[in-house]
Amino acid sequence: MWISSFFGLNCLFDVIQVMACLMSLSPSPLPLIPHGRLASTPAMFNSTLTENEEFSCPVDGSIMITASHLPYNRNGFKFFTSAGGLGKPDIKDILERAADIYKNIANDDSKRAETAASLDVKRVDYMSVYASNLVAAVRKAAGNIEKPLEGFHIVVDAGNGAGGFFVGKVLEPLGAITSGSQFLEPDGLFPNHIPNPEDKTAMKAITKAVLDNRADLGIIFDTDVDRSAAVDSSGREFNRNRLIALMSAIILEEHPGTTIVTDSVTSDGLTTFIEKKLGGKHHRFKRGYKNVIDEAIRLNSVGEEAHLAIETSGHGALKENHWLDDGAYLMVKLLNKLASARTSGLGGGSKVLTDMVEGLEEPAVAVELRLKIDQNHPDLQGGSFRDYGEAVLKQLENTVELDAKLLKAPVNYEGVRVSGYGGWFLLRLSLHDPVLPLNIEAPSKEDAVKLAHDVLNAVKEFTALDTSALTKFVGV
Repeated sequence: MWISSFFGLNCLFDVIQVMACLMSLSPSPLPLIPHGRLASTPAMFNSTLTENEEFSCPVDGSIMITASHLPYNRNGFKFFTSAGGLGKPDIKDILERAADIYKNIANDDSKRAETAASLDVKRVDYMSVYASNLVAAVRKAAGNIEKPLEGFHIVVDAGNGAGGFFVGKVLEPLGAITSGSQFLEPDGLFPNHIPNPEDKTAMKAITKAVLDNRADLGIIFDTDVDRSAAVDSSGREFNRNRLIALMSAIILEEHPGTTIVTDSVTSDGLTTFIEKKLGGKHHRFKRGYKNVIDEAIRLNSVGEEAHLAIETSGHGALKENHWLDDGAYLMVKLLNKLASARTSGLGGGSKVLTDMVEGLEEPAVAVELRLKIDQNHPDLQGGSFRDYGEAVLKQLENTVELDAKLLKAPVNYEGVRVSGYGGWFLLRLSLHDPVLPLNIEAPSKEDAVKLAHDVLNAVKEFTALDTSALTKFVGV
């Protein structure tokens, strides 16, 4: 969980003191927080679990400062304890406590506390500890071979984020050839491309690196390494539905019949692949990686086994890894498959991964159109954009029920999902913004246009809704 920071970095110690209070610790002296020049978000959580006195672990809490793939001036804080990432109620409590501290403490006392705190900080290279655990996991999967990736050529694109460590601290100790890896040095201005596995430019960059270097596999991370994607030796991308399909295949080999929890915009073809080919259960839930992870945790609590929670954005969390969305650990699961396949005599290269998604039905057309709500439009009548968006969805739902060509999804947790013309659409309200994203998948452009036209006819009365992207798509 992260929030946009209005603090500024100079008050980090104030926030750490509040964290200490939250964990029933005395705010002075401070607990020893392991940190260095650079870290990944998953590593910060893992520092609360690692048992290593030399590195002052496990720590009582950790704070990650990151803007993720957003511009450099959008940094925020992600808070962790050993129970996981803090949620909205916890963060609200932290903000209220920080405000009280700021209001009640004298300026001189604040400076003295900050000076005292700085003397109690111990700097350690925790990323080496975190990376060594990833290395150990791959070696174990390969039967404790020292260099199970020897001969594999794997390139990494870190997008100038924090993922560059994966080359020197994970892949090379495992024996992999890493020449051709790119953008490993951190630069928050992202001079080469946005570090985002959903971004087309980013995926083209890693695909080109794989093909130019004739690599077996390409790996790309987002800025703080809680998301990832991959590319096989032929340049085929493993992101969005394909990454979910691949991870589902791996997890269902280990846990037959388990439930795979995804976000709401995954394809019908993915459902068929998980349930008909792999023998699992697909539970499609709301957008938002925290929503997806929390739903998987909830299902386990009521007796429905779920081992994977994964969003099309590249956030993926496993039960075996404390339900942490860790892009590096996700890629380790792929490396495990490569290494174990070679050990079992099934050959080398990424073909073993490509074969695992064989049979996944993929739509000929897949688009997302964003319909913005004008909050200043008179049609809102002073109400909230959320109420207006809900009214749009209700109108669409009523219209669909009167159309014999369309079928509303019998189970749906977000927006209005409808099948028709061999495809489907989902119109939902954005989690944060005055926007109604419309996802459409269909076997042809003609069929996609038919679905879009039905949506347009249902919502055209809502004059505060900008349907220009929709009208352009249908050619009106």
